[in-house]
Amino acid sequence: MTTMMPKATTFDVTGAPAGEIELPTALFGLRPNRALLHRAVLAELANARAGTHATRTKGDVRGGGRKPWRQKGTGRARAGSRRSPLWTGGGITFGPQPRDHSQKLSRQERDLALRSALSAQAQAGRIVILERLAAGGEPKTKSLAALLETVGVRPPAVIVVADTEKDMARAAANLRGARVLSVRRLAVRHLLVPCPLVITQSALAVLQEAWGS
Repeated sequence: MTTMMPKATTFDVTGAPAGEIELPTALFGLRPNRALLHRAVLAELANARAGTHATRTKGDVRGGGRKPWRQKGTGRARAGSRRSPLWTGGGITFGPQPRDHSQKLSRQERDLALRSALSAQAQAGRIVILERLAAGGEPKTKSLAALLETVGVRPPAVIVVADTEKDMARAAANLRGARVLSVRRLAVRHLLVPCPLVITQSALAVLQEAWGS
């Protein structure tokens, strides 16, 4: 279900307002689905887990082939192997073992969760559109920091760039407190951070092409 037409201010490379644009309703004008956002974040965090944790069980511990002492007559409790979890250096009972933590979401659910996250940021008034991150030449971190300061964006902030803006992404990556994301690698958990969401016009075009229909 859509809400009112979302809008955002566009800034040029000098930080001056270049006008107000209407954001794609299919991306920024939805009513956020909180339940789906929760599921999407849990799935992303679970899928990021390696699942390689492991402990040695009784069968993995070296040694223990011989019975420590005879069954009866010693006055001590029965013991069958030094690999027993009751012994120091023995196996671990019910310890963690390698496993797959991944959770699956359908493509439709992932797309809707991404749109819901963008819409939530738009409704909170955190969307900032930049024509470019720098004017001609190789972008510098210092000039990017000055540009963001001019448009009123202070870290922490999330900056979304197109795949073709690699130089800009490299310069922005050095900004303290800023997270730079390629538009093709957006994750819901990164978009739900309560901070400004800076999007270049090139990245916005890719967003609209990929998820705007």
